[in-house]
Amino acid sequence: MALSIKHKKMSTRFKPKFNIKKGDTVVVITGDDKDLKKPRKVLEVIVDKGRVVIEGVNIITKHTKPSAQNTKGGIVKIEAPINISNVQLWDAKTSAATKIKRTRVEGKLVRVSKKSGEVIK
Repeated sequence: MALSIKHKKMSTRFKPKFNIKKGDTVVVITGDDKDLKKPRKVLEVIVDKGRVVIEGVNIITKHTKPSAQNTKGGIVKIEAPINISNVQLWDAKTSAATKIKRTRVEGKLVRVSKKSGEVIK
């Protein structure tokens, strides 16, 4: 019993670091919306769950009740989050998906594309 509680604390102790940030261009590499040639924009990164919301990917229909903002209510189509492991950063120079390495440039930690060697803004 005590061992499982201790184990749980260890897993939530450190916040994971992901190479994908809000506003990045990525490609979906697996799943229903897989398209290795169509770069899309990241709308949100949910760090504690390891998920990302991407523009036009994983569209779900949500039934909403009428409210002050939406007086009609009805069915709304929204993007649902997908796992961060199912996306890869898009390298505009090589026009392909790329992996990332972190290096120090002038004392700052920057993300560098492994395919082209370019620094990602």
